Amino acid sequence: MTSRPSTSSASIVAPCYWSASPTYHTWVKLTAADIHALRAERGYEGQGVYFHLNHPIRYVRLVAPILAIDDPSPRLALLTLDDGSGATIEVKIQRLDPSVSSSVDCPSNTAVENVNIDARLGVFDVIVDGRRLDIGTVAKVKCSISEYRKTRQLELKRISLVDTTDEEARAWKELAVFRRQVLGKPWVLSAEEMKAVEEQVQRKKRKKRKDRERVSLRGTSG
Repeated sequence: MTSRPSTSSASIVAPCYWSASPTYHTWVKLTAADIHALRAERGYEGQGVYFHLNHPIRYVRLVAPILAIDDPSPRLALLTLDDGSGATIEVKIQRLDPSVSSSVDCPSNTAVENVNIDARLGVFDVIVDGRRLDIGTVAKVKCSISEYRKTRQLELKRISLVDTTDEEARAWKELAVFRRQVLGKPWVLSAEEMKAVEEQVQRKKRKKRKDRERVSLRGTSG
């Protein structure tokens, strides 16, 4: 499967309207090559927002076999995924400090509830839902996007294992449909949608103002 160019003559919509985008609050279905092709636009650096055409993208979903499992530091684990798109990509797993992960209230020793790291002398295993990951294991990952040394990386938020070829084929079909229906054309925001977003923003502002007034009144009473 080939990646489409992420460039577009369509202008970037103002950030205040991004909540109306079909990609902004979604796990956007992409390949590794697609993710590397996303654009970082000037003026939006450091916000974790990248663009395909004029679609703002923060979160992605990728389905791919694991190519490598690495232990670069006590705070991180890395999975390298290769989905056959012509590019590989690293997925970063944040490991918790032992003082946090040792708590009885902590479900795992990573920032992802169903992921544990077994790190002992001569042993380093990443365990998902009680199952040890191996090279070739197919995983469905949902991630935010970051960069390390000018190379695109993913930060793991959710993960599940893909056990059958039917499930993997279904994921690729979902990707193709999303690409055709959403990513294949620029995002066009109608006047009605703009008005709805603006009204929602005003409602939130009024609510915040009323909440501040309520707190202020409580503080002066008595």
